[in-house]
Amino acid sequence: MMGVTSIIDLAAGLISIAAIFAYINHRFIGLPTTIGVMIIGMLLSLMVYLLGLVGFGDIRDQVQVLLGDIDFNQTLLHGMLSFLLFAGALHVNLDDLRKQQWIILSLATLGVCLSTALVGVVTYFLLDALSCSLPFIYCLLFGALISPTDPIAVMATVKRLGVSQELETTIAGESLFNDGVGVVVFVVLLLLLQSPQDITPGHVALVFAEEAIGGLVFGLVLGGIGYYLTSTIDDYKVEVLITLALVMGGYGLAMYLHTSGPIAIVVAGLLTGNVLRQHAMSRKTRQSVDDFWELLDEILNVILFALIGLEMLIIPFQGQWLLAGLALIPIVVAVRVVSVGVPIRLIGLKATVAPHLVKILAWGGLRGGISVALALSLPAGEFRDLIVFLTYVIVVFSIVVQGLTIGPFIKRFS
Repeated sequence: MMGVTSIIDLAAGLISIAAIFAYINHRFIGLPTTIGVMIIGMLLSLMVYLLGLVGFGDIRDQVQVLLGDIDFNQTLLHGMLSFLLFAGALHVNLDDLRKQQWIILSLATLGVCLSTALVGVVTYFLLDALSCSLPFIYCLLFGALISPTDPIAVMATVKRLGVSQELETTIAGESLFNDGVGVVVFVVLLLLLQSPQDITPGHVALVFAEEAIGGLVFGLVLGGIGYYLTSTIDDYKVEVLITLALVMGGYGLAMYLHTSGPIAIVVAGLLTGNVLRQHAMSRKTRQSVDDFWELLDEILNVILFALIGLEMLIIPFQGQWLLAGLALIPIVVAVRVVSVGVPIRLIGLKATVAPHLVKILAWGGLRGGISVALALSLPAGEFRDLIVFLTYVIVVFSIVVQGLTIGPFIKRFS
């Protein structure tokens, strides 16, 4: 376990690197901050790797050791994620969300499960054809971790596009909730991998209930606690601190209770942004809460995407894996079209669906750090290494290519 000094040194290093990358991007490149920072991180990783090939192996080895000390899975899933989900949910309008509830619910449940199955099956046969065979359960795990859109990447993109309120709510709502459902599906499949003899339909149903429904209920409890505390005082400094405690303490307690921390924090964020802000906070407190979480969200986003770029230096690699990763990119995009189109077609029988919504959601379904973190949480070995590499290839394509083109794409079809 890292000591306090090591954690502080690590945080200082990451913040310093992220600040330098953000400055370089803003001063000389001009890309959206998160994308520019990630690309700079990747270029730096490539430069360090090339230095190792021309006789500066010590530099490469030292950098790899430093990056290897960073547990990406812990840093994101048990560190940054709760803050970023809360900040994202804070500005989603609950009334608008209710209008889109059936579309969002169907995409976050049926869509994720359908995508997991389709990606898993296609990956199994593709890798076998490319002599990179992977057990079917690992292919399903890959399907589960790559299927949910990453709310962090999606929200960072949506905020700068200025899309309609209805479309923003649909995109943001789906990404916030399908992330939690995707993690639950991943957890169930991981249990099946580790203890296949203990898994029964009843056990699977119980895990789903504990994680998904438990997370929803616990999020409502957190929101209720926050409402009571903030409604009985009027001090913006204390109330900002209360929101911070809800996120940090709430996420940790949710994980301890074996409920879905992401779902709980999203629900708490929705309640804070819609109920607490309107009925339990003064104008000054509302402004302070908004400013605090907006700034924290921006800082953590930059750090996360810088880290994703730097991770390239320690991602395992084999030549045949690159071919498999490139082949999977169009497959994952095509499966996204199907997994979005089927639920929306079902909902469209009963409700009016915005034109071109399937196209926009399919191309705007960005994958990000959560997929990489889940891949790194798999049991160590060659199977994990292959999945980590495939995930990284798809995430990089998603953030760079889809992230940079989604703006013109939406303008074309919205």
